[in-house]
Amino acid sequence: MYDKGQGVPQDSGEALKWYHLAAAQGDAVAQYNLGLMYAYGDSVPKDYVQAHKWFNLAAATDTEKEDRDKAVKERDDVAARMTPAQIAEAQKLAREWKKQ
Repeated sequence: MYDKGQGVPQDSGEALKWYHLAAAQGDAVAQYNLGLMYAYGDSVPKDYVQAHKWFNLAAATDTEKEDRDKAVKERDDVAARMTPAQIAEAQKLAREWKKQ
């Protein structure tokens, strides 16, 4: 809603808050959208480690093959701009997040 301004004024900061809440509940779409926000620096500083983490979580959570494939593609695109150490950090963060 807030991300696109559907029924409410567009507010990326508010969208970020709601995506985080939904992602914490295991919502793959919210996880994917957080990945996009971090990958492109939308309302947050551009952060490929966080983007990779969220795309990775979305790919692991989503049950729809098409959506899962989309998350994997975005994750791999971000990984191409990262160092091996950054990728390892993103994977570690995703594993830790899943344990919570």
